[in-house]
Amino acid sequence: MITVFGEGRGFRVVWLLEEMGLVYRLRPVDLLAGLEQDTEFLAVNPAGFIPTIEDGGVIMVESIAIMEYLMARYGPTPLAPDRHDPAFPAYQQFLHLGEAGLAMPVNAIVATDMLAPECERQNWTARWALRTFESRRGLVARQLGRTPYLAGDQFTAADISVTYALEFAQRTGNAVLDETELAYVARTSGRDAYQRAMATCHATRGWVAEVTRQRDPVA
Repeated sequence: MITVFGEGRGFRVVWLLEEMGLVYRLRPVDLLAGLEQDTEFLAVNPAGFIPTIEDGGVIMVESIAIMEYLMARYGPTPLAPDRHDPAFPAYQQFLHLGEAGLAMPVNAIVATDMLAPECERQNWTARWALRTFESRRGLVARQLGRTPYLAGDQFTAADISVTYALEFAQRTGNAVLDETELAYVARTSGRDAYQRAMATCHATRGWVAEVTRQRDPVA
């Protein structure tokens, strides 16, 4: 059985597994509690970051690499267009842009806001990360002006990658999604597999509820 260690970006992996109908186990990892005592997880990934999967004798890290592995190992799947498909270039681009161009710079901003001394939070690097996110977000907006999904007319794993990043930016207060983005996220997050993934990922669901409460407190 496939074991997924940790949520966070592991939500992408769980969502993909639900879309593909694969059997898996989600094993929680609490990074905030410290990992020194979590010897089971550290034996799998001594670097101590999530997500990680264990699939038989295979260990994989990095959410996009894990997604590509799962689709190649257990596919073919319409979530990954064939390399000869005209949709393939856009699919490949946005699959990776969802992490490298969107989620990664937002993660740097969030980490700075959470961990840096207050006097260092609005530093040059944080401002650069926000500019990087906004420029790549423009590529998403341009594509969504052409097609309902990032690779064209059909939902693919690229949409899992980018939806996670857009929701992460919105939930952490680093982006206000416009009408096109909101309609896009409504299409992708309305899928049954997304809903099943959210039901499985208790920590993610709890975090979303908490940040929503903080942003929109009940009067």
